[in-house]
Amino acid sequence: MPLTGQISPDMFFVDRNRREPLQMQLTASITSALLDTRAQPGSRMPSTRALATHLGLSRLTVTLVYQELVAQGYLESLPRSGFTVSQKVPHRRLEAIDQTAVSRVNWAARLPDLTRRRRIVKPLDWRSYPYPFIYGQADPKLFNHTAWRDCARRALGARDFAELADDSLTQDDPVLVDYICRNTLPRRGIRARPEEVLITLGAQNALWIAVGLLALPDRLAVVEDPGFPDFAESLRLHGMPTLFVPTDAEGLNPDDLPPQTGLVLVAPSHSIPVGITMTLERRRALLAAADRHDFLVVEDDYETEMSFLEPPSPSLKSLDASGRVIYLGSFSKSLFPGLRIGYLVGPEPFIRQARALRAMMLRHAPGHMQRVTGYFLALGHYDAHLVRLREVFRRRRETLVSALSQTPLEVVGAARHGGSSLWVAAPETIDSASFAEALRPKGVLIEPGHPFFAAPDGICRHFRLGYSSISEDRIRAGVAHLAETVARLG
Repeated sequence: MPLTGQISPDMFFVDRNRREPLQMQLTASITSALLDTRAQPGSRMPSTRALATHLGLSRLTVTLVYQELVAQGYLESLPRSGFTVSQKVPHRRLEAIDQTAVSRVNWAARLPDLTRRRRIVKPLDWRSYPYPFIYGQADPKLFNHTAWRDCARRALGARDFAELADDSLTQDDPVLVDYICRNTLPRRGIRARPEEVLITLGAQNALWIAVGLLALPDRLAVVEDPGFPDFAESLRLHGMPTLFVPTDAEGLNPDDLPPQTGLVLVAPSHSIPVGITMTLERRRALLAAADRHDFLVVEDDYETEMSFLEPPSPSLKSLDASGRVIYLGSFSKSLFPGLRIGYLVGPEPFIRQARALRAMMLRHAPGHMQRVTGYFLALGHYDAHLVRLREVFRRRRETLVSALSQTPLEVVGAARHGGSSLWVAAPETIDSASFAEALRPKGVLIEPGHPFFAAPDGICRHFRLGYSSISEDRIRAGVAHLAETVARLG
């Protein structure tokens, strides 16, 4: 029934165990209650003093919430009469019809089962574990929040807002694209015009667009084994037959590619997950084979920013004289994964079609996040961030390698230039999935190696240890748990 007269303070609540600020919680609680109960216009709200006392909040907090809801049109302020429900509440919720729908659709027959694909699983509550050796997550203590907040204020300013509020159709933020063309790509030996760059929602989105345009049902795609599972899964969903080619200490061997190859997906600077760097000779041989057999190459050039041991090798794209390499880049590993800002680089005809495909999917990446990122890069904060990150990661890697050397575990893969993870092997009789389950009660997280292999079934003793999200002072204690568990399982 609609509420009239005086609204009780019991209608509203906050939860101090939640991470959201109390002021935000109270605002949401009031708006939800007014809409759910269909409060009648003119109904009196509890006084600020009464509601503050009931919820254990300061009266100022309640007053600020009331004033915000007045500005939004939910409440009205009457002189010497407190606050009432507005005559023009922004919208009303329709009353749900009480009925139970019975689906008559055979969804199993209609849909592919993507939940069974090879995939890397990371627990959402990883921060609650004291020893999170997981890859790809950021340590917030290493990030310059003040600088990021300043860039966000700039992007939200009146001068930028009108431009960012417009529908940009298929275009990307010029500040971000300019930095990528003038700074990011030249560091990898790549020269590109804005017409040859497309902003994506991370490298994952860039991969999907590239495969969607380049997959051919009558040609063969080649991926590394072990390798990134979503390379093969993307190809499978686009109907392109896939060949898994084992890598050696020099990376993917072009001599192993069959003549019917149409597409090669590779991470030459830092293979996933082993960290192998493809030699310069093999990079040139791969490009020569691409010319000879008329195939294309998708290069995932990730983590080259984490080069604290030696300069990274030249990118494949920088050696490409025939325009056969499509280049994937991202700021997720170097800034934070939730950013979801990546980019595709390729010949203008390819990028033109990629832009059209992206427009059908999502128009463009959010303009505000593009501009904030562009400012963060252009104002020098990104380079300063990388300097800090490289030094911290160098120390963490040294500590991790030193600690592992005192255990039966063996480092069998590590990026030559640096990176943020190690590829480790347990003794022959230990399966990494069982090993990971045994470690969880001790607060230790590792990434089992099964999803990275073409044939993930059976015993897999390999696993990945990331050090981007675990502090240096916890590494040795975490490795001690690894060694103790190896001894118990062995």
